Amino acid sequence: MDNEKNEKYVAYVSTYTHGDKHGIKVYDVDMEKGRFVEKDKVEITNSSYVTISHSGKYLYSITDFGVESYAIAPDGSLDFINFASINGMRGCYVSTDYTDGYLFVAGYHDGKLTVLRLAEDGSIGEITDEIFHKGLGSVAERNFRPHINCARMTHDNKYLLVADQGMDHVNVYRFDVITGKVILADIIRSELESSPRHVKISRDGRFIYIVHETKCFIDVYSYVEHNRQPVFEKIQTVETCKGDRGSYNATSALSFSEDHKYLLSTNAGDNSAVLFEVDEETGMLSQVFCLPVSGEYPKDASLFPNNKFLVSLNHETNDMTFFHVNVENGTMIMNGPPIRVDVPNCIAFHRL
Repeated sequence: MDNEKNEKYVAYVSTYTHGDKHGIKVYDVDMEKGRFVEKDKVEITNSSYVTISHSGKYLYSITDFGVESYAIAPDGSLDFINFASINGMRGCYVSTDYTDGYLFVAGYHDGKLTVLRLAEDGSIGEITDEIFHKGLGSVAERNFRPHINCARMTHDNKYLLVADQGMDHVNVYRFDVITGKVILADIIRSELESSPRHVKISRDGRFIYIVHETKCFIDVYSYVEHNRQPVFEKIQTVETCKGDRGSYNATSALSFSEDHKYLLSTNAGDNSAVLFEVDEETGMLSQVFCLPVSGEYPKDASLFPNNKFLVSLNHETNDMTFFHVNVENGTMIMNGPPIRVDVPNCIAFHRL
Protein backbone atom coordinates (compact mmCIF):
# COMPACT_ATOMS: atom_id res chain seq x y z
CA MET A 1 0.00 0.00 0.00
CA ASP A 2 2.83 2.37 0.89
CA ASN A 3 4.43 1.39 -2.37
CA GLU A 4 1.31 2.52 -4.21
CA LYS A 5 1.39 5.87 -2.41
CA ASN A 6 5.00 6.39 -3.45
CA GLU A 7 4.36 5.69 -7.11
CA LYS A 8 4.07 8.91 -9.08
CA TYR A 9 2.35 9.25 -12.44
CA VAL A 10 1.75 11.87 -15.06
CA ALA A 11 -0.98 11.79 -17.70
CA TYR A 12 -0.58 13.03 -21.28
CA VAL A 13 -3.76 14.23 -22.98
CA SER A 14 -3.73 14.86 -26.73
CA THR A 15 -6.12 17.42 -28.23
CA TYR A 16 -7.04 19.13 -31.46
CA THR A 17 -5.79 22.71 -31.53
CA HIS A 18 -8.80 24.91 -32.28
CA GLY A 19 -7.60 28.33 -31.16
CA ASP A 20 -5.05 26.81 -28.76
CA LYS A 21 -1.65 25.84 -30.13
CA HIS A 22 -0.88 23.47 -27.24
CA GLY A 23 -1.99 20.05 -28.49
CA ILE A 24 -0.57 18.02 -25.58
CA LYS A 25 -1.41 18.76 -21.95
CA VAL A 26 0.67 17.22 -19.17
CA TYR A 27 -0.94 16.55 -15.78
CA ASP A 28 0.35 15.41 -12.41
CA VAL A 29 -1.85 12.53 -11.26
CA ASP A 30 -3.16 12.52 -7.69
CA MET A 31 -3.49 8.77 -7.16
CA GLU A 32 -5.19 9.09 -3.77
CA LYS A 33 -7.81 11.66 -4.77
CA GLY A 34 -8.28 10.47 -8.36
CA ARG A 35 -7.70 13.92 -9.88
CA PHE A 36 -5.32 15.73 -12.27
CA VAL A 37 -3.35 18.95 -11.79
CA GLU A 38 -2.05 20.63 -14.95
CA LYS A 39 1.74 20.68 -14.97
CA ASP A 40 2.78 21.64 -18.49
CA LYS A 41 1.57 22.01 -22.06
CA VAL A 42 3.31 21.37 -25.34
CA GLU A 43 3.06 23.39 -28.54
CA ILE A 44 1.97 20.98 -31.28
CA THR A 45 -0.82 21.11 -33.86
CA ASN A 46 -3.77 18.69 -33.78
CA SER A 47 -2.34 15.89 -31.69
CA SER A 48 -4.88 13.23 -32.60
CA TYR A 49 -3.06 10.39 -30.82
CA VAL A 50 0.00 9.80 -28.62
CA THR A 51 1.92 6.68 -27.65
CA ILE A 52 4.76 5.99 -25.22
CA SER A 53 7.66 3.79 -26.31
CA HIS A 54 7.96 0.38 -24.64
CA SER A 55 11.15 1.61 -22.96
CA GLY A 56 9.14 4.43 -21.33
CA LYS A 57 11.74 6.96 -22.50
CA TYR A 58 9.96 8.60 -25.44
CA LEU A 59 6.53 9.87 -26.44
CA TYR A 60 5.39 10.01 -30.07
CA SER A 61 2.51 12.12 -31.30
CA ILE A 62 0.54 12.61 -34.48
CA THR A 63 0.64 16.18 -35.78
CA ASP A 64 -0.37 17.84 -39.05
CA PHE A 65 1.50 16.16 -41.96
CA GLY A 66 3.56 13.90 -39.75
CA VAL A 67 4.76 12.75 -36.36
CA GLU A 68 6.81 14.30 -33.56
CA SER A 69 9.04 12.65 -30.96
CA TYR A 70 9.70 13.81 -27.40
CA ALA A 71 12.02 12.68 -24.65
CA ILE A 72 10.20 12.10 -21.36
CA ALA A 73 12.05 14.00 -18.59
CA PRO A 74 12.34 12.54 -15.06
CA ASP A 75 9.48 14.80 -13.88
CA GLY A 76 7.30 13.73 -16.82
CA SER A 77 7.60 16.92 -18.87
CA LEU A 78 8.35 16.55 -22.58
CA ASP A 79 11.45 17.70 -24.50
CA PHE A 80 11.05 17.98 -28.27
CA ILE A 81 13.38 15.77 -30.34
CA ASN A 82 12.24 16.00 -33.96
CA PHE A 83 9.47 16.02 -36.57
CA ALA A 84 9.14 13.61 -39.49
CA SER A 85 6.79 13.74 -42.47
CA ILE A 86 4.54 10.75 -43.18
CA ASN A 87 4.19 11.76 -46.84
CA GLY A 88 0.41 11.84 -46.55
CA MET A 89 -2.60 13.31 -44.75
CA ARG A 90 -2.69 13.66 -40.94
CA GLY A 91 -2.67 10.31 -39.17
CA CYS A 92 -5.08 9.25 -36.42
CA TYR A 93 -3.08 6.57 -34.57
CA VAL A 94 0.55 5.86 -33.77
CA SER A 95 2.37 2.96 -32.07
CA THR A 96 5.84 1.41 -31.88
CA ASP A 97 7.03 -2.15 -32.41
CA TYR A 98 8.38 -4.09 -29.42
CA THR A 99 12.02 -3.27 -30.21
CA ASP A 100 11.17 0.48 -30.27
CA GLY A 101 12.90 0.40 -33.65
CA TYR A 102 9.89 1.38 -35.76
CA LEU A 103 6.89 3.67 -35.65
CA PHE A 104 3.55 2.80 -37.30
CA VAL A 105 1.12 5.51 -38.34
CA ALA A 106 -2.49 4.80 -39.34
CA GLY A 107 -4.15 7.23 -41.76
CA TYR A 108 -7.91 7.53 -41.50
CA HIS A 109 -8.35 10.15 -44.22
CA ASP A 110 -6.20 8.61 -46.95
CA GLY A 111 -6.29 4.94 -45.90
CA LYS A 112 -2.51 4.83 -45.65
CA LEU A 113 -0.19 2.86 -43.38
CA THR A 114 3.25 4.43 -42.87
CA VAL A 115 6.24 2.70 -41.23
CA LEU A 116 9.16 4.87 -40.05
CA ARG A 117 12.49 3.89 -38.55
CA LEU A 118 13.36 5.05 -35.03
CA ALA A 119 16.88 5.81 -33.78
CA GLU A 120 18.25 4.82 -30.37
CA ASP A 121 17.98 8.44 -29.21
CA GLY A 122 14.21 8.34 -29.88
CA SER A 123 14.35 10.47 -33.01
CA ILE A 124 12.20 9.53 -36.01
CA GLY A 125 14.05 8.60 -39.17
CA GLU A 126 13.15 7.68 -42.74
CA ILE A 127 10.00 5.97 -44.03
CA THR A 128 10.71 2.26 -44.55
CA ASP A 129 7.33 1.29 -46.01
CA GLU A 130 4.01 2.86 -46.96
CA ILE A 131 0.86 1.08 -48.09
CA PHE A 132 -2.43 2.48 -49.34
CA HIS A 133 -5.37 0.24 -48.55
CA LYS A 134 -7.58 -0.28 -51.59
CA GLY A 135 -11.38 -0.23 -51.74
CA LEU A 136 -14.20 0.54 -54.14
CA GLY A 137 -12.93 4.06 -54.67
CA SER A 138 -14.71 7.40 -54.43
CA VAL A 139 -17.97 6.00 -55.84
CA ALA A 140 -18.68 4.67 -52.33
CA GLU A 141 -19.09 6.66 -49.14
CA ARG A 142 -17.28 6.08 -45.83
CA ASN A 143 -18.03 2.38 -45.85
CA PHE A 144 -16.25 0.46 -48.59
CA ARG A 145 -13.54 3.11 -48.72
CA PRO A 146 -10.35 2.48 -46.76
CA HIS A 147 -10.11 4.30 -43.42
CA ILE A 148 -7.26 2.92 -41.32
CA ASN A 149 -7.83 3.63 -37.65
CA CYS A 150 -5.27 1.52 -35.78
CA ALA A 151 -1.95 -0.27 -36.36
CA ARG A 152 -0.59 -2.53 -33.62
CA MET A 153 2.08 -5.24 -33.36
CA THR A 154 1.44 -8.69 -31.92
CA HIS A 155 3.55 -9.20 -28.78
CA ASP A 156 5.93 -11.59 -30.55
CA ASN A 157 6.76 -8.66 -32.87
CA LYS A 158 5.91 -10.72 -35.95
CA TYR A 159 2.60 -9.35 -37.24
CA LEU A 160 1.15 -5.87 -37.58
CA LEU A 161 -2.64 -5.70 -37.10
CA VAL A 162 -4.16 -2.83 -39.08
CA ALA A 163 -7.85 -2.04 -38.50
CA ASP A 164 -9.63 -0.66 -41.57
CA GLN A 165 -12.98 0.88 -40.59
CA GLY A 166 -14.13 1.45 -44.13
CA MET A 167 -13.39 -2.05 -45.41
CA ASP A 168 -14.60 -3.86 -42.24
CA HIS A 169 -11.51 -5.95 -41.72
CA VAL A 170 -8.17 -6.05 -39.95
CA ASN A 171 -5.23 -6.62 -42.27
CA VAL A 172 -2.50 -8.81 -40.78
CA TYR A 173 0.95 -7.91 -42.12
CA ARG A 174 4.10 -9.97 -41.61
CA PHE A 175 6.72 -7.51 -40.35
CA ASP A 176 10.41 -7.62 -41.24
CA VAL A 177 12.28 -6.09 -38.30
CA ILE A 178 15.48 -5.72 -40.38
CA THR A 179 14.07 -3.86 -43.38
CA GLY A 180 10.98 -2.29 -41.80
CA LYS A 181 8.82 -3.71 -44.63
CA VAL A 182 5.39 -5.30 -44.28
CA ILE A 183 3.66 -7.91 -46.46
CA LEU A 184 0.05 -9.07 -46.20
CA ALA A 185 -0.21 -12.45 -44.42
CA ASP A 186 -3.91 -12.71 -43.47
CA ILE A 187 -7.17 -10.77 -43.12
CA ILE A 188 -9.48 -10.88 -40.08
CA ARG A 189 -12.92 -10.12 -41.51
CA SER A 190 -15.53 -8.33 -39.42
CA GLU A 191 -19.29 -8.04 -39.82
CA LEU A 192 -20.34 -5.83 -42.76
CA GLU A 193 -20.54 -2.12 -41.85
CA SER A 194 -19.34 -2.79 -38.30
CA SER A 195 -16.25 -0.51 -38.58
CA PRO A 196 -13.36 -2.13 -36.64
CA ARG A 197 -11.73 0.79 -34.84
CA HIS A 198 -9.13 -0.24 -32.27
CA VAL A 199 -7.15 -3.39 -31.50
CA LYS A 200 -5.77 -4.40 -28.10
CA ILE A 201 -3.79 -7.49 -27.14
CA SER A 202 -3.75 -9.45 -23.86
CA ARG A 203 -0.68 -9.21 -21.66
CA ASP A 204 0.55 -12.69 -22.67
CA GLY A 205 -0.15 -11.98 -26.35
CA ARG A 206 -2.56 -14.91 -26.81
CA PHE A 207 -5.77 -12.92 -27.25
CA ILE A 208 -6.75 -10.11 -29.63
CA TYR A 209 -9.59 -7.65 -28.88
CA ILE A 210 -11.18 -5.67 -31.74
CA VAL A 211 -13.76 -2.97 -30.98
CA HIS A 212 -16.30 -2.08 -33.70
CA GLU A 213 -17.50 1.51 -33.85
CA THR A 214 -20.80 1.43 -35.71
CA LYS A 215 -22.24 -1.85 -34.44
CA CYS A 216 -20.95 -1.44 -30.87
CA PHE A 217 -19.31 -4.75 -30.04
CA ILE A 218 -15.92 -6.27 -29.21
CA ASP A 219 -14.73 -9.45 -30.93
CA VAL A 220 -12.26 -11.61 -29.02
CA TYR A 221 -9.83 -13.83 -30.96
CA SER A 222 -7.24 -16.34 -29.88
CA TYR A 223 -3.88 -15.98 -31.66
CA VAL A 224 -1.10 -18.50 -32.29
CA GLU A 225 1.55 -18.86 -34.96
CA HIS A 226 1.51 -22.24 -36.71
CA ASN A 227 3.99 -23.21 -39.45
CA ARG A 228 5.04 -19.56 -39.78
CA GLN A 229 1.41 -18.53 -40.35
CA PRO A 230 -0.76 -16.48 -37.97
CA VAL A 231 -3.94 -18.26 -36.87
CA PHE A 232 -6.84 -16.26 -35.42
CA GLU A 233 -9.97 -17.91 -34.05
CA LYS A 234 -13.00 -15.94 -32.83
CA ILE A 235 -13.96 -17.06 -29.31
CA GLN A 236 -16.40 -14.35 -28.12
CA THR A 237 -18.43 -11.29 -29.10
CA VAL A 238 -19.64 -8.86 -26.40
CA GLU A 239 -21.80 -5.75 -26.86
CA THR A 240 -20.50 -2.44 -25.55
CA CYS A 241 -23.82 -0.72 -24.92
CA LYS A 242 -27.44 -1.43 -24.27
CA GLY A 243 -30.23 -0.64 -26.72
CA ASP A 244 -30.39 -1.49 -30.40
CA ARG A 245 -26.98 -2.52 -31.60
CA GLY A 246 -25.42 0.46 -33.33
CA SER A 247 -28.67 2.48 -33.37
CA TYR A 248 -27.45 5.99 -32.58
CA ASN A 249 -24.38 4.88 -30.72
CA ALA A 250 -20.74 4.63 -31.73
CA THR A 251 -18.08 2.82 -29.72
CA SER A 252 -14.77 4.65 -29.59
CA ALA A 253 -12.15 3.84 -26.96
CA LEU A 254 -10.48 0.58 -25.99
CA SER A 255 -7.88 0.38 -23.22
CA PHE A 256 -6.53 -2.13 -20.74
CA SER A 257 -6.06 -1.35 -17.08
CA GLU A 258 -2.38 -1.22 -16.17
CA ASP A 259 -2.57 -4.76 -14.68
CA HIS A 260 -4.49 -6.03 -17.75
CA LYS A 261 -7.29 -7.39 -15.53
CA TYR A 262 -9.88 -5.03 -17.03
CA LEU A 263 -10.73 -3.79 -20.51
CA LEU A 264 -12.47 -0.41 -20.86
CA SER A 265 -14.47 0.96 -23.76
CA THR A 266 -16.72 3.99 -24.32
CA ASN A 267 -19.86 4.73 -26.32
CA ALA A 268 -20.76 8.02 -27.99
CA GLY A 269 -24.50 8.64 -28.25
CA ASP A 270 -25.09 6.48 -25.19
CA ASN A 271 -22.26 8.56 -23.62
CA SER A 272 -21.21 5.70 -21.38
CA ALA A 273 -18.14 3.83 -20.22
CA VAL A 274 -18.28 0.04 -20.25
CA LEU A 275 -15.87 -2.01 -18.17
CA PHE A 276 -15.14 -5.72 -18.67
CA GLU A 277 -13.25 -8.10 -16.43
CA VAL A 278 -10.73 -10.19 -18.38
CA ASP A 279 -10.28 -13.89 -17.70
CA GLU A 280 -6.55 -14.13 -18.30
CA GLU A 281 -6.73 -17.92 -18.84
CA THR A 282 -9.48 -17.99 -21.47
CA GLY A 283 -9.32 -14.41 -22.76
CA MET A 284 -13.08 -14.06 -22.22
CA LEU A 285 -14.73 -10.81 -21.14
CA SER A 286 -17.50 -10.36 -18.57
CA GLN A 287 -19.18 -6.98 -18.09
CA VAL A 288 -18.67 -5.18 -14.77
CA PHE A 289 -20.75 -2.07 -15.59
CA CYS A 290 -21.96 0.25 -18.35
CA LEU A 291 -22.57 3.70 -16.86
CA PRO A 292 -22.88 7.35 -18.01
CA VAL A 293 -19.77 9.55 -18.21
CA SER A 294 -21.57 12.92 -17.71
CA GLY A 295 -20.15 14.30 -20.95
CA GLU A 296 -20.67 13.97 -24.69
CA TYR A 297 -18.68 11.74 -27.06
CA PRO A 298 -16.23 10.05 -24.68
CA LYS A 299 -13.52 9.62 -27.30
CA ASP A 300 -11.14 7.98 -24.84
CA ALA A 301 -11.19 6.89 -21.21
CA SER A 302 -8.82 5.21 -18.82
CA LEU A 303 -8.76 3.58 -15.44
CA PHE A 304 -6.18 5.09 -13.13
CA PRO A 305 -3.27 2.65 -12.59
CA ASN A 306 -4.72 1.61 -9.18
CA ASN A 307 -8.12 0.70 -10.77
CA LYS A 308 -9.85 2.92 -8.16
CA PHE A 309 -10.68 5.87 -10.42
CA LEU A 310 -11.67 6.51 -14.02
CA VAL A 311 -11.26 9.51 -16.31
CA SER A 312 -13.34 10.13 -19.44
CA LEU A 313 -12.20 12.47 -22.25
CA ASN A 314 -15.37 14.07 -23.60
CA HIS A 315 -14.65 15.33 -27.10
CA GLU A 316 -17.90 17.28 -27.65
CA THR A 317 -18.31 18.83 -24.19
CA ASN A 318 -14.62 19.84 -24.09
CA ASP A 319 -13.87 18.35 -20.70
CA MET A 320 -12.62 15.43 -18.65
CA THR A 321 -14.91 13.85 -16.06
CA PHE A 322 -13.64 11.86 -13.08
CA PHE A 323 -15.18 8.95 -11.18
CA HIS A 324 -14.63 6.70 -8.18
CA VAL A 325 -14.75 3.10 -9.42
CA ASN A 326 -15.63 0.06 -7.33
CA VAL A 327 -15.12 -3.01 -9.49
CA GLU A 328 -16.42 -5.38 -6.80
CA ASN A 329 -19.78 -3.55 -6.59
CA GLY A 330 -19.85 -2.55 -10.26
CA THR A 331 -20.25 1.16 -9.48
CA MET A 332 -18.86 4.41 -10.88
CA ILE A 333 -19.57 7.59 -8.91
CA MET A 334 -18.71 11.17 -9.94
CA ASN A 335 -15.49 12.41 -8.32
CA GLY A 336 -15.39 16.22 -8.30
CA PRO A 337 -16.07 18.73 -11.08
CA PRO A 338 -15.04 18.26 -14.74
CA ILE A 339 -11.72 19.73 -15.91
CA ARG A 340 -12.00 21.79 -19.07
CA VAL A 341 -9.86 20.68 -22.02
CA ASP A 342 -10.71 21.53 -25.64
CA VAL A 343 -11.52 18.60 -27.97
CA PRO A 344 -9.50 15.89 -26.19
CA ASN A 345 -8.56 12.81 -28.20
CA CYS A 346 -6.58 10.35 -26.12
CA ILE A 347 -4.84 9.82 -22.80
CA ALA A 348 -1.72 7.97 -21.70
CA PHE A 349 -0.60 7.45 -18.10
CA HIS A 350 3.15 7.27 -17.43
CA ARG A 351 4.88 6.07 -14.25
CA LEU A 352 7.77 8.30 -13.23
